[in-house]
This record gives sequence, structure tokens and C-alpha cells, in this order.
Amino acid sequence: MTGQERIVDAHHHVWDLSVRDQDWITGDELAPLRRNFTLADLEPEARAAGVCASVLVQTVTVAAETPEFLALAHDNDLVAGVVGWCDLTAPDVADTLAHLRELPGGDRLVGIRHQVQGEPDPGWLLRPEVLRGLRAVADAGLVYDLVVQARQLPATVQAAALLPELAFVLDHAGKPPVAAGELRPWADDIRALAARPNTVCKLSGLVTEADVRSWSVHDLRPYAETVLDAFGPDRLMFGSDWPVCRLAATYEEVVDTARTLTDALTGDERARVLAATAERVYGL
Repeated sequence: MTGQERIVDAHHHVWDLSVRDQDWITGDELAPLRRNFTLADLEPEARAAGVCASVLVQTVTVAAETPEFLALAHDNDLVAGVVGWCDLTAPDVADTLAHLRELPGGDRLVGIRHQVQGEPDPGWLLRPEVLRGLRAVADAGLVYDLVVQARQLPATVQAAALLPELAFVLDHAGKPPVAAGELRPWADDIRALAARPNTVCKLSGLVTEADVRSWSVHDLRPYAETVLDAFGPDRLMFGSDWPVCRLAATYEEVVDTARTLTDALTGDERARVLAATAERVYGL
């Protein structure tokens, strides 16, 4: 570990395959992820890298996962926040969120996420029933994490414009085409999203959007510089995307890469990216 900055890991996962399958783990490339990953696995690596708090993020669209994650957070002081899942199209979203808040660890619920990246409709976020659900998320004082493909970014811009009362947090910088070395139209869409003041971006997931076998910081820098320029350090937060990051890098390498990618910032600006933005946005 280099440096002594406080770090909040704003994006990681855990799963137990004996509890339920992770049906997205398919094919040879993802095979290393087909095992259990627990907080007991994460915590030593995170603490060694200087992480003082984390946000545990949903992995599957299964309602039972969120109460389980809240219980984990209740029993572990590393997990300061949980981004869970609920059916945004259901008519009782507000009641569901209120119920989650009453569960053990319910005070750690900070946001909601849905696998929009898997929806075939590029305008899924703009469906009336989804917008209704998103308004319930805003009314509950929660944020909404966006996991989208780069092609779905235009719809996120429209959703953010329609719901100025809701804070949208873009996971993994909108999954730019790092491996292809292309910047546009992703960069243009990122700037359009950042123009909405209710949007925030995670500096996360870039190592697995690159060539996982041969990536370098040089490959990632144009994408990191784009989101830094567009959102600024007040609206950019670090996330490891552990254990998915392990396909390309160790936890320590991901943290050190984030430090390197933010090396042009002042100490105060980098402190915001590495910790303060996540603490403020998620209310940790």
C-alpha cells in the first residue's frame, strides 16, 4: 500500500452460491468468479489497502438478497451502506422500501439498483412505471445506482432530467469501450449526463472493461480523465468492484491504480474522490 489516504470503497459485492446462483457468471472468462466471495474474504484486503468503509452493492434481481445484505451490514462495521434491489415497476415500491428500512441493518440502506444493462429496451429507464418507482426511491431519501451499457447512456441523461429530485450514481463510468480504445460517443454522453447536477459517477470497473490480461494505467487514463473533467472530484467516487475486479487485478492494484489515475489532483480533491464524495452522496 502506498499513501495514507482514507478510502471508502463505494462499490463491491459478495455472494454465496450455496444460498443462490449468480446466473450472470457464465462462460470461461468469468469462471474464476464461480465460487463464494464473503466479507471475511474482502475485509483483510480492504483494510490492508486503507479502506475504512464500504458500500455493498446488489448482484441479482432477487428481493431476498437485500435483507441478507442489510443483515451483513448490521453485523460488520466495514459495510457502511447497502445498495439493494426492489422491483421498480411494482405499485408498492414505497411500502417495500419502508419495510426494508425496518429490518436489522435497515439504517444502512442507502440506494437501489437494477440491472438495466441486461434490459433489451434501451429506454427502459423512461418507462412510466419505472419512473414512478424511481420517484418512490427519491421520496425515500435514497439514491439510484445506474448499471448501464454505454449505449444506454442517452436514456440515463433523460431520466436524470425528468427526476431532478433523485441522485443518480453511474456505476463503472458507464462501461466505456476501453478494450477497443474508443472514446466517442461514450465521452459525449458522459458529458451530457454530468451536465445534470443530480448525477455522480463511480471511478470503478475500468480494469475489466480493458483487456483483462494486458491492461495498463495508460489504457485507462483517457477514460478516467474524461469523467474527472466532466464530473469533477465533488461528484466522482472510487469503487473497487471486488470481486469482479479480480478478473484483471488484485484489490491492492485497483486501489493503487485509482491513486495513480488521480495523481494530478490536489490532496483535497483526491480525498473527495477516494472517500468524501461517497460519504456525502450515500450519507454514510
